[in-house]
Formats: sequence, structure tokens, C-alpha cells
Amino acid sequence: MQNEVSLTQDPIEPSIFQKGREYLPAICHMVNDTAQGSLPALLPLFITNYGLTYEEVAIIIFFNTALASVAQPFFGYLADKRTFWPSVPMGIMICCLSITAIGFVSSYESIILCSLIAGFGSALFHPEAARWVNALSGQKKGKIMGYFSVGGQAGFAVGPILASTAYIWGPHSLVIFAAMGALLVTFYLLAKPYKLVTARQKQTKQSQTIINQNDWRSFNILFIIIAARSIIFSVLNTFIPIYWITQLGQNTASANFALSAFFICGVIVTLIGGTLADRIGFVKVIRYCYVLLVPIMLAFTLSDIYWLSMLLLLPLSFGVFSQYSPIVILGQQYLAKNIGFASGITLGLGITLGGIITPLIGKLADMYDLQTAWLTLNPICWLALLATFLITDLPRFKLKNKE
Repeated sequence: MQNEVSLTQDPIEPSIFQKGREYLPAICHMVNDTAQGSLPALLPLFITNYGLTYEEVAIIIFFNTALASVAQPFFGYLADKRTFWPSVPMGIMICCLSITAIGFVSSYESIILCSLIAGFGSALFHPEAARWVNALSGQKKGKIMGYFSVGGQAGFAVGPILASTAYIWGPHSLVIFAAMGALLVTFYLLAKPYKLVTARQKQTKQSQTIINQNDWRSFNILFIIIAARSIIFSVLNTFIPIYWITQLGQNTASANFALSAFFICGVIVTLIGGTLADRIGFVKVIRYCYVLLVPIMLAFTLSDIYWLSMLLLLPLSFGVFSQYSPIVILGQQYLAKNIGFASGITLGLGITLGGIITPLIGKLADMYDLQTAWLTLNPICWLALLATFLITDLPRFKLKNKE
């Protein structure tokens, strides 16, 4: 009787690389999104140093997300045609180096350029990384995607903390992002996880008995939910630090702590959302999130009390982040023939799309105030809630067996 050899084992590799492969997707996601997550925490610094308005700082986020919004589905389409594993380390390094460069430039236009390039790096990373996770996830897709998503949320939580070094030691301290990216990319190149992904994909093709199909109708409805979450996420990510300072009268440290707290809660509830989706269904988790968000978003918007705003961050975080993994999995199930493209929309565009709307919210905030501008998020929550009643966990098409 022959012994079976696990695809994750390689007897000639050091054990650190075998073990590291299990957590590497989440770690890569964390480092990439740490760089991206640092940008909103730097906005108060830009306002102070350059005298920018709300609209102008929102434009920085717009440029960070505009190119990425177009590029991510395109890179996802290319990933479906042919696997290009270098896009993962390249995306990480471009993103990290761009954030570091912000600490060494001296004009508003240069900051916009750096934020634009950082968005490009993030767009390059997400589609291929999501295919990587899908190839490894097996039956527990919600749980495994939850781990990967937790890496991203952890990055957005750590990003503001690392960005705070610019307030303490000066903008040049942002070189920490370049060092962090270089260290991870070195480990990635030594561990060669793409070999494992290739083996898993070949194994899946050999054992597959159903022809993959696309359910575009369900995916189009899901896109309404993706866009709603992206807008809510981007607006909160951009303006929580500014709101803490201007409306609640707190200092910069307190503002960055609030943003980090929002994402730290997100790390926990993202994992809960993925695990819960495997038990009760993906659509139900998303629906319950918006049932919660409708009243909580309104309460958070109208709060002028510091301790109440801090308390509301927890349920707000649950509503925003718990739906993340279920959305990604549903997208991949609806577009089973184009997982890379689906991932470019759900993982990539699902984060960056809201950045296009953020300048409009900034314009409203300049004209009135942040509370008035944030009231626009409530009808968006209602629209997403209604959309959850028009989709199901299973794609709507007839299964075709392989001949």
C-alpha cells in the first residue's frame, strides 16, 4: 500500500516554509492593506501641513481608489486567463513603497501621485491573491476566506497605528512600510507558495464533475450590496479621524485610536462572519448585517457624545465587516467560470469603489457639516438590505455534467 503525500508537504523544505504557507495569504493581505489603511490616518497631517479642505483630502482617497476600481476587474480577468503569481509580491511592494514615498514629497500633487500608485499596487495584488485562497479553501470556503479577510482587516487596523509614527518622529518614519514590504516579499519568494496553488488547481480539475457556469443576474444584484458596503466603508475609513477631531473635540492620537478600534473590532467580526456563513448561509449573514446597520448608522451619525460614539463603533464594525467574507464567496460562486474577475470586483473594487463617492461626501461636509453628509449613508443601507431578498446562496442555473 502506497503512502499518500500531502500537497502541502515537501520533505526538502525547511519546516518554517511549510508552516508559513498556511498563514501566508492572510499575512500578505495584512501587509498590503496596512499600507492602504495608513492613508486615511495621514489625512489630518495633510490638512495641517498643506491647509487642505475636506474635499481636497477626499480627492487624495479618490485618486487612491479610482485607478484601482478600473484596474482590479481587469487584472482579475487576466488572472482567469493565465495565472501570474508575481502580481502578489509586486502589488505588495508597489503599495508599500508608495506610502513610504509620501513621507519624502513636498506637494499636494505629489501626494496624489503616490496615492494613485499605491492604489495600482493594491489592484495588482487582490485578484491573484483571492484565486490563491480559493484554490486552498476546500469545503470550508467561508472559514478560510474569513482568515484571509481577517488579514486585510488587521492591516487596516495596524495601518493607522504605524501612520502615527509620522506625527511622532516625522514623515520620514513612513520608511517602515517599505521595510515591512521588503521583508514579506523576501519570505514569499523563498517559500514559493505558487507551486502549492498550481498543484491544488490541477487536482481540482481532475476531480471536477460539474462544468462551471456564471450566474450574472445574481452577481449584478450582489454588486448593489458590494457598492453599498464599499461606500459605507470608504466614507467611515476616510472621515472617522477627522470627525473625531472636528466634531467630538478629540486630539489626533484619539482619532487614530478610534479608527484602529473600528478595524480591530473588524478583525474579530470578519472571522465570525465567515464561520457563521458556513453554518446559516451567506445571504443570511449579509442580510442581518444591514438589519443592524440601518439603525446603528443613523445613531452613529447623530451622536455628538464621545463615549457613545466609541460604543457604537462595535456594532457598526460588525455590520460593515461581517458581510465581507460572505460577499467574496458568493461572488466566486455566482461567477464560477471567472473567479479572478469576481475577486477583482468583490475583494478589490468592493474596497476601492467607495473612494469615488468619498469626494462628494467631502463636498457636502464642506458645504454643511460631516453629520449632514453622513446622513446620505442611510438610504444606501436600506437599498442594500432590500437587495439581500433578491439573491440566494446557490447560483441560479442548471448544472451541466462533464462529458
